[in-house]
Amino acid sequence: MSLSSTIKYGFRIRTRFGLLVENLVIHGRDEADAERKLRQIYRNCSIVERTVVEAPTRHETASFEEIVSLINK
Repeated sequence: MSLSSTIKYGFRIRTRFGLLVENLVIHGRDEADAERKLRQIYRNCSIVERTVVEAPTRHETASFEEIVSLINK
């Protein structure tokens, strides 16, 4: 599975100790896959909010050559 076939999901959660964690972004094939990965990291958390984070389109991504040219400037 490549990252290009996954979607980024954003989460805002409350940990089992009551701490609020914002701006968590997790890749997943679907929402259930992303939530499963989230719950592996933060056991017994409660999800306060979830969003789909826009995946960058091809024109927003940089090629290897473009990155190298920026580094060399």
